[in-house]
Amino acid sequence: MLILASKSKTRAKILKNFGVEFKQVGCDYDEDSIKSSSPKSFVYLSCKGKMDACEEKLGLKTPLLCADTVVSADSKILRKAKDKDEAREILLTQSGGSVSILTCVIYKSIDLSFTDISKTTYLFSEFDRDDLEKYLDSNEWRDKAGACMVEGFCKKYIKEVIGLESCAMGLQIEKLLPFLER
Repeated sequence: MLILASKSKTRAKILKNFGVEFKQVGCDYDEDSIKSSSPKSFVYLSCKGKMDACEEKLGLKTPLLCADTVVSADSKILRKAKDKDEAREILLTQSGGSVSILTCVIYKSIDLSFTDISKTTYLFSEFDRDDLEKYLDSNEWRDKAGACMVEGFCKKYIKEVIGLESCAMGLQIEKLLPFLER
């Protein structure tokens, strides 16, 4: 049993699909306080900040799992869109290009600590504008880093994948499982 210190439905679904027992609890952390423009540094600092906040709030009696994901294109961080227009702009920067999705995972118990930063790169074909507008109308892009859903809208536009799909979905479970089995 562990505490998934994340409100992400996708991360919860990944844990369920792999039979990991967990309780989901959100911990607040202000990502806007991070000043790094490097995607790798940003995702690490954000995940570590969440872990520190959760550990302070919940302790380590039950192991904690925190994760954060950043989407980048042309080495620029694509954050969660605040509204539909910003989501459109962010998605158009990804259309027909290369997008890197970085996820940092930190697992911590009294006896063990595990940190991993993984990157998955997607090469996308051009997004169909009508399809893009339907996706924007669906609001599925909300609360998604870079408004990107590689398991949803973006899937049909993927030309090539370099890395783990689970990383792009926000939790590289394949790397975490060996630590959970100890």
